[in-house]
Amino acid sequence: MADERNVLGTELEPCGTDPVTGFFRDGCCTTGPEDLGSHTVCAVVTTEFLAHQQRVGNDLVTPRPEYGFPGLRPGDRWCVVAARWLQAYREGAAAPVVLAATHIRALEIVPLEALRANAVDVPADPSSLA
Repeated sequence: MADERNVLGTELEPCGTDPVTGFFRDGCCTTGPEDLGSHTVCAVVTTEFLAHQQRVGNDLVTPRPEYGFPGLRPGDRWCVVAARWLQAYREGAAAPVVLAATHIRALEIVPLEALRANAVDVPADPSSLA
């Protein structure tokens, strides 16, 4: 992972391990040719973002153990598909973003200004995102 970069141009930091996120389930928003969806945006999911994703056909709440997917709750950090995050942003439901953990390849889809406008550190009490 040392050669992986974030949108700030520095070393990519982990996104989340509870639940373990990432296309490769390594806790990071690393990507590669297998990741056709570009799971590169490290989002801190909110109730509004999760509801928006369900409305557009992307159910991030229901557990899917067959895919190693636990289902998400507000406050979880998750590597989301860049195009899905951008869609939510354009529709007023963007989740906060951890820039240091968002892969530089997200910039192929999402403008840096949009990410910066939603940048956040994870709050001490993630329940405040509900």
